[in-house]
Amino acid sequence: MKALLDKLNIQDVNPGACTGPDAWITDPDGQELISFNPTTGEPIARIVQATKTAYDQVVSGSQERFKQWRNVPAPKRGEVVRDLGNALREYQEPLGELVTLEMGKIRAEGIGEVQEMIDIADFAVGLSRQLYGLTMHSERPGHRMYEQWHPLGPIGVITAFNFPVAVWSWNATVGSVAGDTIVWKPSPSSPLCAIAVQHICNEVMADHALDGVFNLVIGTNAEIGEGMLNDPRLPLISFTGSVAVGRHVAQTVAGRLGKTILELGGNNAIIVHEDADLDLAVRAIVFGAVGTAGQRCTTTRRILMHESIADELAERLVSVYQSVPIGDPMAAGTLMGPLSSQRAVDAYCAALEQAKTDGGEILYGGETLPDLGPQFVQPALVRMPEQTPLVHEETFAPILYLMTYSDLDEAVSMHNAVPQGLSSAIFTTSLRASEVFLSANGSDCGIANVNIGTSGAEIGGAFGGEKDTGGGRESGSDAWKAYMRRQTNTINYSTDLPLAQGINFGD
Repeated sequence: MKALLDKLNIQDVNPGACTGPDAWITDPDGQELISFNPTTGEPIARIVQATKTAYDQVVSGSQERFKQWRNVPAPKRGEVVRDLGNALREYQEPLGELVTLEMGKIRAEGIGEVQEMIDIADFAVGLSRQLYGLTMHSERPGHRMYEQWHPLGPIGVITAFNFPVAVWSWNATVGSVAGDTIVWKPSPSSPLCAIAVQHICNEVMADHALDGVFNLVIGTNAEIGEGMLNDPRLPLISFTGSVAVGRHVAQTVAGRLGKTILELGGNNAIIVHEDADLDLAVRAIVFGAVGTAGQRCTTTRRILMHESIADELAERLVSVYQSVPIGDPMAAGTLMGPLSSQRAVDAYCAALEQAKTDGGEILYGGETLPDLGPQFVQPALVRMPEQTPLVHEETFAPILYLMTYSDLDEAVSMHNAVPQGLSSAIFTTSLRASEVFLSANGSDCGIANVNIGTSGAEIGGAFGGEKDTGGGRESGSDAWKAYMRRQTNTINYSTDLPLAQGINFGD
């Protein structure tokens, strides 16, 4: 553990708030937070969390830096983010291993998460020269109309445990090139990852004689989380988490007319059509359902199988599930690590008991694995007779429900019947079936794929979903617009004052 922290240049993990180089805030009144290793259940480190006093210091510093940062030309802001991406390249392996240690995803996924940070930094650097506005033709002679985009201010970023560094980077890299400063509250389950990232940010800010652009506040939901939601100094809150908490975030921030980006639950399905390439489908299903131990918002949770191939597909999945290596996520060859907490284990067990009550048949899995550690379970395959209320819920665990359909219209109807709307996929070799799935009458999700799974989204596309998923967009495409305010400008270069719509208001 110490060697890993030394690689990340972390000598002191005690303070829970920071505004930049040499600005770690010691808060004597802060509550202690213990970071646990989900693989062993043992404590890793202890952190003193920030209180409201430290939080106010961080946000005030972020406000002051914003006044200068917004006037830095966007391409110059991009240079800072470019250096951040390069620093992440330097620390990719130890930071990825820290993600594995503290969150529990396998080492390849931990390092891959840092690669995602690097990729979005590269994207944001290019974006810094592409914050385009439109030019419109005015109906009035001698007038020019256009729109431009200005920074919003300090933005609050509240992230979840399952992607403890990547989701922050989506917001922080794009938001900072947009001219915003960042105030980050990480999940209390992964404070060390956040501290490590802040140390990397501090090095980059020091190289550019900056502070207050990237800021960290580790604290309780009641004090720091609620404080951010109610803080008018934060015009935008980007929240990743559960639907229930997301509703509260939306209502609270809207109450002060603030803006939100919400990335909430997913109950993602794959339709496997009668003409699907089953070899391809099985590989995608297993990665989507078992990866990160079923703890992604894009995890595959439902398989809708055409009745003609249902038995064969189920048999293939059982065969592959039986061979999934489960164990220490740091070990080579492991494909599935532990769940994040005992609460997640309890939810897994409760869902499987309910599935059996609802008439479901457990084809494989459903057992805890205490010999491996307190939070290890088997990935479960459950054949369900229908979409019961349980199947409409999102259980953040490796449980995959298998159901059958008879025609594509029925499959799409089943697919869209759940309240969540994040990611979706169809496996088919039929052009018609794929186009129906992607049409306005098809998938109602923010992400719809053909012949690839529901997880593993690239940073170039906007990430997010509809319905109970929240409707927010992060990462690529034009998601940058959420971090800026639009301004429409009209310039009169004539000597007359004509009014729009041909209105004549006297002489």
